[in-house]
Amino acid sequence: MPFFSTYDPKLLANVKHIHLIGCGGSGMFPLIQILHARGMSLSGSDVEDTKITEAERAMGMRVSLSHNAANIQGADLVVYSAAIHDDNPELAAARAHGIPAVERSVLLGYVSRLYPQTIGVSGTHGKTTTTGMITTMLELAGRDPAAVIGGKLPLIDGYGKSGAGQSAVIEACEYSETFLHLTPYVGVILNIDNDHLEYYGTMGRLKLAFQKFALLSRTVVFNMDDRNTLDVMNSIDRPVLSFGIEEEARFQAVNIQEYRPGFYEFDVLELGDHFAHLRLGVPGRHNIYNALAMCCCVRPLGLSPADAERAAEAFTGTGRRFEIKGETPAGAVVVDDYAHHPAELAATLATAKKMGYDRIIAVHQPFTFSRTKALMKDFAEVLSTADVCVLLPIMGSREVDDGSVRTQDLAAKIPGSIVTDGLESAAAWVRENAKKGDLVVCMSCGDLYKAADLMVK
Repeated sequence: MPFFSTYDPKLLANVKHIHLIGCGGSGMFPLIQILHARGMSLSGSDVEDTKITEAERAMGMRVSLSHNAANIQGADLVVYSAAIHDDNPELAAARAHGIPAVERSVLLGYVSRLYPQTIGVSGTHGKTTTTGMITTMLELAGRDPAAVIGGKLPLIDGYGKSGAGQSAVIEACEYSETFLHLTPYVGVILNIDNDHLEYYGTMGRLKLAFQKFALLSRTVVFNMDDRNTLDVMNSIDRPVLSFGIEEEARFQAVNIQEYRPGFYEFDVLELGDHFAHLRLGVPGRHNIYNALAMCCCVRPLGLSPADAERAAEAFTGTGRRFEIKGETPAGAVVVDDYAHHPAELAATLATAKKMGYDRIIAVHQPFTFSRTKALMKDFAEVLSTADVCVLLPIMGSREVDDGSVRTQDLAAKIPGSIVTDGLESAAAWVRENAKKGDLVVCMSCGDLYKAADLMVK
């Protein structure tokens, strides 16, 4: 199991050239930006040209559009993305030649320790938004932070940046325990829900991973309203900063009200005294928690409440988080959202319903067979709250389809749902049936965003 005890301080000793397999991914690019800014010689490979590979070439990086053993020539270290399999020819060549090879999250852990103040944002839901909020707060305060974000942040026009300051804000994903490669100055736990159980097996093991993450952190910021998080924090001997709405946390949101449909403002109390008044630039009541987590970071980072107030209003979201794509030819508004767990779908649809549209059309691409099968009842209940539900085939991603679950099984539990056979047919249904006054909410962490693009004019 990955834990800090696996840290090898000599890994980067005498490393001058790093080759990155899967360099075109959004998770790899911020790491490449940081390494480049530190003067490292870099090369990489991927299977297609993207805006990211174009940007890497513009930095002077050699990028190959194939996976070939010859691509690793001259490398002192090889880094590969989580999507790369053991039979990849470049990875196999590195091992055959005795060149150290590590997964991306491992190197991210090493790079994070280059910054005195690393903020690791973990949790089943809300990581990207909260990472974006904290990055915005530091950026607007003139701190020039490094950042590794799961969505594109308009303020920095990217998924991350190499900052010259003392801070690095990193989205800390719990999948496969990758967040245990980090040793945060501030570790944030937003919530813990029943996800990635195909890897962990039980909630107990998932909670144990978060417990380890907390122990790796110097100070822990946590959600006092989340029962599973409280279970973890009850046994943690670390300085803590708690936040919440329902409980009397150190940072508490009170006087919550909508200043326009779906958008909230509220007062934040610290130990019962006024701390700040936040007016959120992103819709959704769930974002109150994300903003409270940002407020908790003010003290350890030496910022002011005014910095939190400014960031809350300036932050208008990241890519694929309730991102408005445009309108269909008939005038329906199309939104793309990364939600892929029932709790995330519920939060997204609750936000949509607050916004005053005539109908909410939910378009959902189930992600992974195991999650769809294990949480089918929850998915069906949440998606049934939309006025219309359009479903696509399950995107298996890293899993093998054993034939035990189909989209039709989910559709049978959602009255009146429509089943399509792919991205183009889902987009065509929306273009033909959605009308002015409708809000079309596309929800998936797969490639449903392509259908959202096809829906708009």
